Amino acid sequence: MPSSVSVSQQKLQEMVSSRFPRQFPVAGLLHLNLSAPQLLMVPERNAINAQIPAELSGKVLKEKYSGLLNVDFSLRYEPTDRTLRAYQIKVNSLSMDGLAPALSDMLATYSTALAEQAMGQVVLYQLQDKELALVEAMAMEPGTITVTPQGLTVQLLQKTPQDAKR
Repeated sequence: MPSSVSVSQQKLQEMVSSRFPRQFPVAGLLHLNLSAPQLLMVPERNAINAQIPAELSGKVLKEKYSGLLNVDFSLRYEPTDRTLRAYQIKVNSLSMDGLAPALSDMLATYSTALAEQAMGQVVLYQLQDKELALVEAMAMEPGTITVTPQGLTVQLLQKTPQDAKR
């Protein structure tokens, strides 16, 4: 009987990459285009780091600017669709090469909201029926999610009697 489900970093990378590119308006004047993040496991903080290539454009700019949005996030289990989702998103930096200081400051003001939009609720993994069939038959459910150097380990716990009735 398995007591956990392991998800490789490669599987997480493939799933999150399929959700990008994404485009976000900034202050009604600019557009921030985000490409697929590069994920890095941070087991010592039980978090995942994402380095997201970014491109800033808009009518008020003479050119496009390239840069990087760097965020850390934790994971939570969403029982309605059996997915692991990003949450508790923390922006480490948003840097755009060659951008004027005033625009950099404005972008920094929006960086947390943009990161929340970009990564908030992004599905990193969906537990498969075959992974859950035995688990559900044994009245178990996903519990603690642990970030490891290789990916994730999702602990499987015995359902409490009130959960089993749902």
